[in-house]
Amino acid sequence: MVSSNASHHTETFLTRLAREPAVLVRVDAAQGSVPREAGAWMAVFADSLVGTIGGGHLEYEAIARARALLQTTRALPQEADEAGRPTPLRFALGPALGQCCGGVVYLAFERVSADDVPELGQRLAGGPDGGLTPVALFGGGHVGHALVQVLSKLPFVLTWIDSRDGVFPDGVLRRVVCEHSDPVQSAVPGLAPQSRVLIMSFSHAEDLDVVAACLKRQREKADLPYIGLIGSKTKWATFRHRLEARGFTAEELAQVTCPIGVPGITGKEPEVIAVAVAAQLLQSSYQGKP
Repeated sequence: MVSSNASHHTETFLTRLAREPAVLVRVDAAQGSVPREAGAWMAVFADSLVGTIGGGHLEYEAIARARALLQTTRALPQEADEAGRPTPLRFALGPALGQCCGGVVYLAFERVSADDVPELGQRLAGGPDGGLTPVALFGGGHVGHALVQVLSKLPFVLTWIDSRDGVFPDGVLRRVVCEHSDPVQSAVPGLAPQSRVLIMSFSHAEDLDVVAACLKRQREKADLPYIGLIGSKTKWATFRHRLEARGFTAEELAQVTCPIGVPGITGKEPEVIAVAVAAQLLQSSYQGKP
């Protein structure tokens, strides 16, 4: 389990990243005596820091390089792998850096922005076994708005998607990235791995297309543990018939949860639905944990 301090740093980083870009500096590997282990990170903004990689001259040098990267559209001069990604830089903690640890640290520098919030939420929290679970919410209606208010206070990082203009509220929401997508289902391939998906758009036609896109992704990657569709059993019976006509099997259709929300909560108010759905997402997130 991720410590409360690490979780706080992650939340602080992601909240600010939704507003402005940063460079994520991560300890990719370490040898010998070093101040921080592999996986330690800090986020470098134009005028502030979140987290630490151990302090000292190593951190000073890393901050300088990160801010140089923020100010240019080009990567810092360094080698790249076969895919073109910059490889981690090697820092020897000896006289050159004024640190007597004697070990070697490899630092990875990654320019990140609001678009990276969902994936980073999962990665920095330790993945599915960590603190923040990615959720993709399709639909900016009354229930969608109520859900955002609930989920933003829980261990989730949320991508909120709609095809309409003027749907999202003004201002920055905690751990929420708003995304306009038209057609709305075109956002499905770019969702963070292990996303829990909630589908509640303004039309049944859009809902159907999003469900179909999620099931197609499941065929290819099987990385969406929860696909939830708002609606009644009657709505799902209609959708099932239409999805069968598109070639989806009974086994594939069984991956869709409809109606959504923990059983026994029958209220129809948006806030009530939001709490019931959030509880079901928490069950999904903690499934298998001790």
